[in-house]
Amino acid sequence: MKKVAFLFPGQGSQAVGMGKDLYENFESAKSVFDTADSTLGKSITTICFEGPEEDLKQTVNTQPSIVTMSIAAMEALRSQVNIVPDYVAGHSLGEYCAMFTAGVMSLESTLSAIQKRADLMGATKGGSMAAVLNASEEQLKAGLEEGSKVGYVDVANYNSPAQVVITGADDAVKAASDYLLANGVRRVVPLAVSGAFHSKFMEEAGKEFAEFISGVELNDASIPVITNVDAEPTTSSEDFRAKMPKQIYSSVHWTQTIQKMVEDGVDTFIEIGPGKVLAGLNKKIAPEATVYNVFDKASLEATVEALTSQMAGV
Repeated sequence: MKKVAFLFPGQGSQAVGMGKDLYENFESAKSVFDTADSTLGKSITTICFEGPEEDLKQTVNTQPSIVTMSIAAMEALRSQVNIVPDYVAGHSLGEYCAMFTAGVMSLESTLSAIQKRADLMGATKGGSMAAVLNASEEQLKAGLEEGSKVGYVDVANYNSPAQVVITGADDAVKAASDYLLANGVRRVVPLAVSGAFHSKFMEEAGKEFAEFISGVELNDASIPVITNVDAEPTTSSEDFRAKMPKQIYSSVHWTQTIQKMVEDGVDTFIEIGPGKVLAGLNKKIAPEATVYNVFDKASLEATVEALTSQMAGV
């Protein structure tokens, strides 16, 4: 085998029912859900397994739910196959799963931190976001310049060469979107979010989060985490302490994260958590790489079988 990376998805990948069959079939997964319920003082299991969708879609519930389900899936995978990734990374909130996997925080600290992050981000209102599909760098730059004439607009996520998400003031995002559509970009999709995530609108939330995280015990990572804010491998606990608040209001450099790992020899990615969003992005960023998914019992078993064959050189 060459190098393997674990990837963890972010907000938008959630679905009612996620994690239920992992909970019912793997003691390691059940333990994660039970810890989440007791640590956060609310039933993450009910929100994940039964919804309703309206509850699951609220940022204050979405973030801890996805983190819980993703970590449960990761622990179930590790209970079935002896695999240590060469790198870990997560998209936005997924970075907390990556840090947990690398031993930066305990499960309880990871859950408490993501709940605090969700509370702060969910309470920050105003602004909007839009996904820009298949725009060239020149088109995107011109669109952002046009939007900036009326207000603040920036890039929230570099998701793939074919998808960038913009964020900022409502009128500025609209002006940028209108310009892009009028100048050759075929699709710009407004996103249903409660605020302008990964923008300077979130700076106050970032400051408050920095105060919170200053009191949380962090360890050096046992596996390099490629961090969203700079797409660089990170292992120092103090670097994580500095980057975690910044991540809330900085761009997510996901395209660059995958490219960095591929450059370093990663040829197998395992997306762990609800949905297949990151696998879809990977097809655009690194089409030659192998991607497996772990989101339920069947996908876990298929991935374990494939990895076991790969390890045996079959």
